[in-house]
Amino acid sequence: MSSLTGIRVLDLSRVLAGPWCTQTLADLGADVIKIERPGSGDDTRTWGPPFLKDEAGHDTAEAAYYLGTNRNKRSVTCDIAQPAGQSLIRELARQCDVFVENFKVGDMARYGLDYGSIKVLNPRLVYCSVTGFGQTGPYRERAGYDYAIQGMGGLMSITGERDGMVDSEGRPVAGGPQKVGVAVADLFTGMYAAVAILAALRHAERTGEGQYVDMALLDTQVAMLANLGANYLVSGKVPPRAGNAHQNIVPYQVFEVAPAADGSKDHLILAVGNDSQYAKFCELAGRPELATDPRFAKNQDRVRNRGVLVPLLEPIMKARGKAHWLAALEGAKVPCGAINNLAEVFADPQVNERGMVTQWQHPLQPELRLVSSPIKLSATPVRRHLPPPLLGQHTDEVLRELLDCSDERLAQLKSSGVV
Repeated sequence: MSSLTGIRVLDLSRVLAGPWCTQTLADLGADVIKIERPGSGDDTRTWGPPFLKDEAGHDTAEAAYYLGTNRNKRSVTCDIAQPAGQSLIRELARQCDVFVENFKVGDMARYGLDYGSIKVLNPRLVYCSVTGFGQTGPYRERAGYDYAIQGMGGLMSITGERDGMVDSEGRPVAGGPQKVGVAVADLFTGMYAAVAILAALRHAERTGEGQYVDMALLDTQVAMLANLGANYLVSGKVPPRAGNAHQNIVPYQVFEVAPAADGSKDHLILAVGNDSQYAKFCELAGRPELATDPRFAKNQDRVRNRGVLVPLLEPIMKARGKAHWLAALEGAKVPCGAINNLAEVFADPQVNERGMVTQWQHPLQPELRLVSSPIKLSATPVRRHLPPPLLGQHTDEVLRELLDCSDERLAQLKSSGVV
């Protein structure tokens, strides 16, 4: 039995933030019923390439994007634009503990599926809305998507190379803002939403009262500025982009090391977290005097004198290869790391030992490999069921199970295009 066995989630979300939330709940054992548009389904079913290939090596309609965000769910088709579809959702909501949607502000009210309407039918229901800007404020009706939120929420202003940099030959290196490689505003919002839903479920267990959860991508993005947000609020100084360097710790960045075997440039991450680690690093580097130099002895001094210290360290790091540095630093317990591409990530013995890549029996590809949940629970392990490969695969099953639908009613719903 899983941690959330017995919790049923009606999931009207699509794309990423909402599905990431409900996938997490599904991993933990909740029965997540994914409502999809008849005929097309979740937008991400078509967001490719890459697509899953069939036995002949041809692309199918299964996008990798969809497969990565919808494991452990059941797919039910329902056209909520039709009154009969809206009625069906209301019936299902009576049988559920959680309702998740990420439509634009006001859309659910137009369908009679807003929290005010649904809570009358099920007062214990936890209802979560995920939008770009939330249900209040001057931007509430704007469409919000991850890329724009990364910009508006300040993340892109602190991500990317520093302005005014030059390469080893003195040529200017382009700076400028940069988005993160994955949609972190969506992903963080999904995780925060899952936490909020669990808290609201606990409240419902104690009181019998459900509640409304208003999650906004912009709110989440501002919250996840973390130490840099606090830096600005405390100091009043707008932090610049620092490239691969840390704003509050030095030396904590990417350094170029001796060239790789094929002559190409090679790099590693040096992440000195405290003064003791810095002293150990200086010993390994053959420059113990840099640990006692009053300009660099304490982290606050190294941060203030970053522009002096880092140029001193760069030729030291370039004098030895990555394998040498990694072995020496790890041996001395000085934090460091390689910069792996995704092929190297998924071949890493630690990643595989931790079960982060698992094989799934997909009807189109019996040896499909996908990423698993990172959650490890000793008594209630996470579930591992394939994302529903067929659109509406569980429609008949769910409607019979929850609503005791007869064959005649199912036939009528299908003939009218409701499901």
